[in-house]
Amino acid sequence: MIDLHSHLLPAVDDGSRTVAQSVKVMKAMAAHGVTDVCLTPHLRAGQLAGALPPAHDDAFAALQAAAPALPRLHRGAEVMLDRPLPVRGESSRRCTIGGTRYILVEFPRMVALDTVTIALGRVVDSDLLPVLAHPERYACCSPEAVTRWRQLGARMQVDATTLLSTQSRGQRARALVSAGLADILAADNHGDDRIIATGRKFLEAQEGVEQAELLTVLNPRAILNDEPLTDVPPLEIRRSWMQRLRQLLEGGE
Repeated sequence: MIDLHSHLLPAVDDGSRTVAQSVKVMKAMAAHGVTDVCLTPHLRAGQLAGALPPAHDDAFAALQAAAPALPRLHRGAEVMLDRPLPVRGESSRRCTIGGTRYILVEFPRMVALDTVTIALGRVVDSDLLPVLAHPERYACCSPEAVTRWRQLGARMQVDATTLLSTQSRGQRARALVSAGLADILAADNHGDDRIIATGRKFLEAQEGVEQAELLTVLNPRAILNDEPLTDVPPLEIRRSWMQRLRQLLEGGE
């Protein structure tokens, strides 16, 4: 599996605090079958106009020196689109996923639908391909909205562990997968125990083996190779299974 959204670059944002913490998480990832992970620390769009923080390079060098052979490390950023990107094309590749055209982006949680639509369109106009991190977090997210965003050229990264949530964001995440509107899964690990394998197991339990492979291996690999993604077939998520999950999470049998 390939995880393209993590906060394991130590001591640069709200994620992992130390190299040792990141190494522990990466070893756990490898044990669950993760072969590649992209380090995507938080950045704001305005920061991209100048040089990236030197602390990021120092943290990467320290982590790389201590990291296990697997998972392989790739660099990127999770860019908060609080303003239009100040750079275009090749000059912005230093913050994209592995230096490709794909850039991981996010918004404030209470963002308006039109704001997302306009901002994603502007990223596409900058000759980049936005991958919207955890769209299920935004109240304006719906299958209809995501269909529009994907038509613009954006792609959707659903948080793997959110698929099991009984909250509204979990319902939105499952709706995207059910409609075939998710493009990749990722753990969004912040130095904790969140892992992409959780989402894969959930999909396989729903008889979504093909979807799981596309969302956790094939499409993430295509991003690293700077290639087009494959549409993921819709997947019916059985209500009886979700009722069982809800009972388990609430402490029932």
